[in-house]
Amino acid sequence: MKYFLRLLKNLDKSILLIVGVLSVISLTMISSTAYSGGFVINRDIIIQALAYFLGFIAIIFLIFLDYKLFPQFEKIIYALSVIFLLTVYIPGLGKEQYGARSWIEIKGITTLQPSEFVKITFIILMAIYFSKHRDDLATFTGVFKSLLYASPIILIILKEDLGSAIVFCAIFVIMLFYAGIDYKIFGKLAAACAATLPIIYFLMADHQKDRILAFLHPDDLSIDANYHVWMSKIAIGSGGFFGKGLFQGSQKELDFLPVQKSDFIFSVVCEELGMVGGVLLILLFTLFLYRMALIARDTVDLYGALIVVGFIGMFGFQIFENIAMTMGIMPVTGITLPFISYGGSSILSNMIAVGVVLSCGMRSKQINF
Repeated sequence: MKYFLRLLKNLDKSILLIVGVLSVISLTMISSTAYSGGFVINRDIIIQALAYFLGFIAIIFLIFLDYKLFPQFEKIIYALSVIFLLTVYIPGLGKEQYGARSWIEIKGITTLQPSEFVKITFIILMAIYFSKHRDDLATFTGVFKSLLYASPIILIILKEDLGSAIVFCAIFVIMLFYAGIDYKIFGKLAAACAATLPIIYFLMADHQKDRILAFLHPDDLSIDANYHVWMSKIAIGSGGFFGKGLFQGSQKELDFLPVQKSDFIFSVVCEELGMVGGVLLILLFTLFLYRMALIARDTVDLYGALIVVGFIGMFGFQIFENIAMTMGIMPVTGITLPFISYGGSSILSNMIAVGVVLSCGMRSKQINF
């Protein structure tokens, strides 16, 4: 008991505080998207609040779980990750949403997106692999073997959900750099991947191709994705410096702004709270990533540091991509804004990720009895 009490002294409370603030912002903005002449508590708000509640319970559990136990179950974690991803193809269980068959439906209760939770196991698995094979990254063969290790998970996701697959690729590359890949080898690998882009584009679904075309032709409003981005830009611009006021966004209220509770919730923030609200949210995210970076710096073992770096890559890329796509700087990919966008799977998986990071941070410092 004394050990755990001492361990709690190493807890990064600022990360928990930031997540708490983000949860309040999330519930407030989702309430705003449901607002119609009066405040209502609908199913979306209840699910989001429940996901946060379960997430904080998960954090409490995970901070007492030593992250160094995971390597003992590497093969089991890998197998379960692949099986979980394949559940979307089970008749009566798998469900298609937003043009992708990447969900499973728990009848009468809710839906879950397996890829959200597999992000966590993927990061843990790659941290285990890279910490064991760090010296191999000095050769092309070694790097290629790491690709073979990661590819089954990425390919399963790529088949149905391009946005999530891009996040997994970003995580892999960031962890690969931190593990110490030779830059010349990475250059050759990047060139090889670039050569396969035409093949990947040919294999994409029509709605995925439309998003790429929309990004390349931003003025063509006949493409649905461009219409969405234009409405998002109007919402962000109309908010001005201080915004129109909470619950007062006209683009949101009149339903001109699409997918406003998830993909484009940053646009709602900017319309109602203005540039001030948008900048403050970005600063919160920056502080969150900075605190995680300090944990990665102080973690005593490469394996633990790689876990934290993987989650920094996951959160950092998703934050950048989501905010950038609402402004037309990046293609629309369906990637949600961590901790803010609606989605039980997303919120719960993000909270689990925070719990794992805090576990690494707590055990990276000496415990004095």
